[in-house]
Amino acid sequence: MTRAGRPWWIIGLGTLAVALLLGLGVWQLQRLQWKTALIERVEAGLLAPPVAAPGPVDWAAVSFDTAEYRRVEVQGRYLPGDDILVKAVTARGSGFWVMSPFETREGWRLFVNRGFVPDDRRSPADRPQPNGEQEVTGLLRLTQPGGAFLRDNDPANGRWFSRDTVAMGGTLGLGDVAPYFIDADARVDALPIGGLTVVSFPNKHFGYAMTWFGLAAVFAYLLYRATRPGAPDR
Repeated sequence: MTRAGRPWWIIGLGTLAVALLLGLGVWQLQRLQWKTALIERVEAGLLAPPVAAPGPVDWAAVSFDTAEYRRVEVQGRYLPGDDILVKAVTARGSGFWVMSPFETREGWRLFVNRGFVPDDRRSPADRPQPNGEQEVTGLLRLTQPGGAFLRDNDPANGRWFSRDTVAMGGTLGLGDVAPYFIDADARVDALPIGGLTVVSFPNKHFGYAMTWFGLAAVFAYLLYRATRPGAPDR
């Protein structure tokens, strides 16, 4: 028993709860610092001139923190054959992203998300591939392996719910492809519709941190009231 007549386990559990809440608050402050730096990097990258898309020697270093949403450019040609359509829901409604294999001047390959087509405009005639040498600019996006929430990609039956460049490259027999794709900028008013990438990072970590710290303060006060000398037994 404690001096105030309270079991030690009450003090122990109370102290553990306060420490846990404080730890959650500190973690949210760390997340705030990370999110703020991420937003600053992405906003600066969106305004910067495009840089050359990373080639094979740089693929291992491509990560969310270093490359996602960076503006890039690449020169080469679209590979002949059909595109891969990936299910999408955008501000323009339900439809598909048009993922087209692209071979650079240097000979390596990647996928370009040429843009969005509605459900009723998915035929090849509605989304013709540009011919000849092309220069593509847009946002670098990391591959999205596996599928979407509760929806696995089904390459054998041509059902795609995420832009998994490695799996798509394997399905088309392309060999090694970049572990990212390019969300192409908007072109003239024609299908596919590019430039629909939504770049948004909710940043509520400060509010979450204050909530955890506030709860820690409440628990600490209640623990003090319950264990202070002279506190009445209940």
